[in-house]
Amino acid sequence: MRRIAAATAAASLAVAAALVGASPAAAADTAEVYVVHGVPGLTVDVYVDGALALDNFAPETVAGPLDLPAGSHAVAITAADAADDSNPVLSATADLAAGNSYSLVAHLSADGSPTLTPYANDISTVSAGQARLVVRHDAAAPAVDVRAGGAVVLSDVTNPNQGGLTVPAGTVNADVVLAGTSTVVIGPADVTLAEGSATFVHAVGSADDGTLTLVSFVIPGLHSAPGGVPAGTGPADDPAATVLVAALLVVGLALVVGGSRRFVATRTH
Repeated sequence: MRRIAAATAAASLAVAAALVGASPAAAADTAEVYVVHGVPGLTVDVYVDGALALDNFAPETVAGPLDLPAGSHAVAITAADAADDSNPVLSATADLAAGNSYSLVAHLSADGSPTLTPYANDISTVSAGQARLVVRHDAAAPAVDVRAGGAVVLSDVTNPNQGGLTVPAGTVNADVVLAGTSTVVIGPADVTLAEGSATFVHAVGSADDGTLTLVSFVIPGLHSAPGGVPAGTGPADDPAATVLVAALLVVGLALVVGGSRRFVATRTH
């Protein structure tokens, strides 16, 4: 299993202010941040502006949402139980815009090096009967193709790309193969997307080390008015929904949806 140990890397976390959506939970002068730990084999501490924010943060988990004042913040990830943030494993400067939502993902790059990648979370309104999915390839793994009904609908997906769609909520079935082959590496699997939610899924770990897994969190409560419209039978016959299924299965999501605004961490091997 790959470990960071004494590795040191610096990442510039310049997140654009022109983001979609706004967080219902965030005050006008704050932003929310989810921290995703996708580096195998190392429990860490997370410091924000020199203060300990997350203690003994385990791999393959999510913390958040953390409400932080808008503006620039120094983020440092250290070995667990470090005395302070003076010797970080990874570090970044996070520029946060008020009222927006972000993910900060510690993961392995395509070549297996530890890195930090920022993402802006799309938390704009989801129409009644719909669900949003955003998938992020944050693993040291080769490109893959995703199939729905045996046909490739998304090809050559690579680290650290993401994609998202909003489609009818429901349950679908698909699988993932190595790019350009018929070798199934994930699935087939049934996946359920809850109405009025946004699901953010991260493929993490290393293919060579056998540590590939996934971490996800769900932000519910993004319904437009009126909410609670029946979701129907799902997106299997909708072209946009087919692409959504493809994106989802890139990381082999086993989804658990929370009933309130909170993160949900999942793990699949």
